[in-house]
Amino acid sequence: MFNTFRITAAAVLTLATAVAGANEYGTAVAPANAERHVIITASTPWINVNNGDTVEFQSNGASFTWHFDTLHDGAAFDLSNIAPAGSVDHKVTVYVAPNPLYRG
Repeated sequence: MFNTFRITAAAVLTLATAVAGANEYGTAVAPANAERHVIITASTPWINVNNGDTVEFQSNGASFTWHFDTLHDGAAFDLSNIAPAGSVDHKVTVYVAPNPLYRG
């Protein structure tokens, strides 16, 4: 009984740690994983991506690569929520469409 409790407690702690470290928009990944490359300029107001896309962004001399994995369809958020500090100097809205592989 005690071993079952200890295993369950360890599993809950591991899950809580994983969820706390997760980002609701996805995760940063290595540039080699990018499927698309997007250059952000001063005139870029928005970007369209699909859930499941991996995109490398270039802005103000910096670059970062993001794998989009949102928890719900139709997400929209400011790119600065996932960009490194100072890399995006104006509001750029990211619109995340449902993954076309899972559309009915």
